[in-house]
Amino acid sequence: MARQNLKNKPLVEALLEIKWKLPEKKEDSLEGDPHYRILLGRLSERLRDKYPFYQSLPSANIPDAMVPHVVQHRFRVEKDSWPLVQLGPGILTVNETEGYTWDEFKPRCEAAVNLLYESHPQKEDFSVEEITLRYIDAVEVNFGQTSVLDVLREKLKTTISLPESLFDNSGVVKSPSAFAWQASFDLEKSAGTITLRFSKGERHNKPALIWETLVQCCVAGIPKIPEGFSDWLENSHTLTSSWFFKLIEGDLERRFSGE
Repeated sequence: MARQNLKNKPLVEALLEIKWKLPEKKEDSLEGDPHYRILLGRLSERLRDKYPFYQSLPSANIPDAMVPHVVQHRFRVEKDSWPLVQLGPGILTVNETEGYTWDEFKPRCEAAVNLLYESHPQKEDFSVEEITLRYIDAVEVNFGQTSVLDVLREKLKTTISLPESLFDNSGVVKSPSAFAWQASFDLEKSAGTITLRFSKGERHNKPALIWETLVQCCVAGIPKIPEGFSDWLENSHTLTSSWFFKLIEGDLERRFSGE
């Protein structure tokens, strides 16, 4: 089953993030990437047909050299709507929310990366150093009635525990009031990692368990851009999707399916 077939998708956001190498910043200099302004202009022109609504972010008022790999410019398909593309010095992202389907998101990411490469004025200087495919999901939980650790164990097949002796006659409440957990695992067939994160947070102003699944490659694992990007994206999606459905199998999958 694909995510888009879930009637009650838990997806908060799906995003692709690509970062490329920037020139070394000279001490006491505000000079940034000499190609950035040309890249911004060219990419803006190429994005205009599909992303006509432009937004300058507050970070755009800061000198480029002071905000490496921070998005400054946003291009939306419609005003205050998703999907969108963002650009900053050394970074491009593609973001989607509730409207996500893989069949639409994949070509959108491929097109954005192709346009980024086409727009760069000095392709020999364009060196990608990190690519990330990230999914953020959330499920509402009444933490007044259950512990986040119980939710993880009972709903997501994930057991995280501390010795009972820590809480015996200690005056400490056993249920965590704040919670964040993360683990990364190396990929066997390529230089990259898959990371799983759990935390307490909110969704629609209600308490929720947030979890992120992301595949990331750096330097040695970077595919040839743009030719090798599509295969990397497909393989990364296959892995994240597999982990997602294995985690939610059972009660949560039925809940998200609307059964």
